[in-house]
Amino acid sequence: MGEQFTSIKDIKPGQKNINIMFIVLDIGAPTRTRDGHDVRSVKVADKTGSINISIWDETGDLLQTGDICRLTKGYSNVWKSCLTLYTGKSGEVIKVGEFCMQFTETPNMSEPKPEYTNNPKSDQPGQRKSPTESNDGKT
Repeated sequence: MGEQFTSIKDIKPGQKNINIMFIVLDIGAPTRTRDGHDVRSVKVADKTGSINISIWDETGDLLQTGDICRLTKGYSNVWKSCLTLYTGKSGEVIKVGEFCMQFTETPNMSEPKPEYTNNPKSDQPGQRKSPTESNDGKT
């Protein structure tokens, strides 16, 4: 596979087509959306830092702490002043191993940052709120 992986420390708001390899550190409790989807915030890391990924539905049910996964075609955005990764419409998270990966939790790229508080990219109209919602807001 000739994929180029992005280092977590290099992720900036508004990036698209992000491919990263990470280890799952912590899986948040699911939150049910109005349209019936479960979404979890999952803290992940690579050797350059850590970040939160928003994981939807079955994928969130299947992930476990210590899983080594590959995210393809993800994108980044700011959610509540925190840099967050998302799986794109055609993106996916695939488990490729478990437990054996060098990582660091610092810097935590999802720490709230004052410069993201008034970021116009935050909660863009084009950002999907659920995996079944199209970019124009209609399902």
